[in-house]
Amino acid sequence: MMTSDFIVDVSEADFEYEVLKYSQNVPVVVDFWAAWCKPCKALTPLLEQLAHEAKGAFRLARVNVDHNPNLALQYSVRSIPTVKAFSQGRVVAEFVGIQPESRIREFLAQLTPPDETSLEIEKADSYLISHQWSEAEAIYRQVLEKLPGKPAVVLGLMKAMIAQGKSREAQYILRNFPASREYNQAMLLSPLVDALVHLENNTLPNETDLDATFQTSIRLIRRGNYPAALDGLLDILRQDKHYRSDRARQVFLGVLEILSDEDPLTRQYRSELAMVLF
Repeated sequence: MMTSDFIVDVSEADFEYEVLKYSQNVPVVVDFWAAWCKPCKALTPLLEQLAHEAKGAFRLARVNVDHNPNLALQYSVRSIPTVKAFSQGRVVAEFVGIQPESRIREFLAQLTPPDETSLEIEKADSYLISHQWSEAEAIYRQVLEKLPGKPAVVLGLMKAMIAQGKSREAQYILRNFPASREYNQAMLLSPLVDALVHLENNTLPNETDLDATFQTSIRLIRRGNYPAALDGLLDILRQDKHYRSDRARQVFLGVLEILSDEDPLTRQYRSELAMVLF
């Protein structure tokens, strides 16, 4: 077997470094093989040839399943040869068995190195989860200068802005949100943004005690006191599950969207909402 800067043999001991971490910058194609496997004897040399042709566009990592059974088990390798492509530490494509060279070339052509801004986005997302809103906003804006209109980044920016009380600008972005898989997630924020804008305009309904509680909850959201705001919205829902055409429930879900699924408050209050509604 050939070895080079583009081709390495990896084991259970160095798989994390040579494959998972390496794939943060360059795609890694892992060839799960064994000495007794006849199709492997045809596929592996072809993969090596293509790796040399690619000149570093991807790395080929070879894993002998007999010597590394735990890796085969971890990645559900049930037949060999199995080829799995990794990018940013996770499997993004795979195939099993010998394939025509043309199909393998197509498989490799689909692999692209991680976006150069991926680390910046990851950092901004981390700031968002830890409620460092202004820091997250600054990085999202920097990324959007390089990748204008990227939906996931626009969504993150909008959340950071809402959390800082920049509801009018967030409303403008929301109304122009690009069609994408993030679109429905963005629309969950619409009732919350509208309520915050109405608060600024002093146009929230103020006819009943529940209206007063709703208005107080929106003020608490604007101040960043999410637990108190969510408690207030739950009080409304206990008395009227469909308050003003489900507005309280929709705003409640919008706040959870701002907090993210990783926040313990989200799990706690999602459970409490379910108990109130069901």
